[in-house]
Amino acid sequence: MARTLPWRAVGAGAVVGLLVVGFPRLVSSPPDAWLGLNLLRAAALVLALGLAFLLDDPARQLTTPVPTRRWVRAGLRVALVAPLAAVWWAAVLALVPAPSRPPVGAITLEAVTTAALALALASVAVRFTDEPEPGPSIAATLLTVALLAALLVPARWDLFVPAGDPDWQAAHGRWAVLLAGAVVVWGVCMPEPLRRGRGKGKAGTGPGTGTGTERRSRPAPA
Repeated sequence: MARTLPWRAVGAGAVVGLLVVGFPRLVSSPPDAWLGLNLLRAAALVLALGLAFLLDDPARQLTTPVPTRRWVRAGLRVALVAPLAAVWWAAVLALVPAPSRPPVGAITLEAVTTAALALALASVAVRFTDEPEPGPSIAATLLTVALLAALLVPARWDLFVPAGDPDWQAAHGRWAVLLAGAVVVWGVCMPEPLRRGRGKGKAGTGPGTGTGTERRSRPAPA
């Protein structure tokens, strides 16, 4: 399982995320609180774009009939990546100076929710399509949704509020609801769909296709 993971995509997201947070600090003075918050949000989004490839499986048509259930295989993929993602997130937080760092629990909730949304979208693609590698389309969808949410969501449902804003706590309540919804979608879409047509006869056994033992013997010509 570890050998089949899309390590390049996940690793690229992790490296770019570190660069997003660390590069401004190298070329200028430490960021202020507003910039630090948005750098962390950008890093979390970049990693989620990499995680959108986590369920890609070029051999999907071969692994579908194996005895191990799909939710077990997907769970193992997440279990292999989750500890590394946690270490990565700790490093990202450490790159932002303490005066510029937003509340760690709240920004971590945003990062976990963004990653969960990427995995939920990937699980939907795996459940309802036959595409073995839906990662590129999932990443594009996630990026589009993130940009539209920042621009078009009404103020009363705003998710991307600055630290210290009176709506900060309410916004993270909405983040928690999104996380719960993503987990539910993940859980619903991970099992294999029930096969249709189980009651139909197999090829060669339907009406008019009986075997030689089922055909009536014809009388020999006189």
